[in-house]
This record gives sequence, structure tokens and C-alpha cells, in this order.
Amino acid sequence: MKKIYLSLLFIGVFGLLHPSEVKGQSDIKDPIEGIDIYPNPVKGTKLYITSISGKSKTVTVFNVLGEKIMFKVMTTTELDISSLLSGVYILRVKIGEETFTKKVIIN
Repeated sequence: MKKIYLSLLFIGVFGLLHPSEVKGQSDIKDPIEGIDIYPNPVKGTKLYITSISGKSKTVTVFNVLGEKIMFKVMTTTELDISSLLSGVYILRVKIGEETFTKKVIIN
């Protein structure tokens, strides 16, 4: 039990001494500039994915277990999600060589 307390104490002290190595969410930049995924949470059958580049997008939808549920190459901004049940999904969008991942909730 003492080892656990000492380990936690060491981690806490190390974190205080090196705060510059810990990045907050505000420091993290979206890998794809100008991407927007809306609405989230989704209440209908359409999800919109827009980007400044206007290039085609490769969209992969995963369930919370990591199973691939949907794959689509989009040339428009509208993704039909009518086949998906209510729940939480992970959306991975790839434009060129850049990838963006976002959690999406479908009601």
C-alpha cells in the first residue's frame, strides 16, 4: 500500500515540476483546418461535414467497440446516417493525407 501512495506522490510532484510538458486541450490544433461536423448530437438522418478545402472526404464510422459500421467517400457535404441506430459513434474523416476524429452522438 505504501508503494502505491509513494508512486502517486512521485507522479504528482513530477507533474508539478514539469507543467510545460503537459498540454491542455487548447494547445491541440485540429489536424484538418476548417473542418466542421454538425449537428452534434444528431436528431435527424443527415450529418454535414464541411471543410475549407472542398476536396473529397473519406469518412469511416465506428461504434464504441471499434467496429467499422460505415465507410463512404464523400464529394458533397451531406452524410446519410439513417441506417445508424441511436448511440455514440466515432467518426474518422480523411482529406488527402490529414485525418480528423470526432465523437458523434445520434439521438
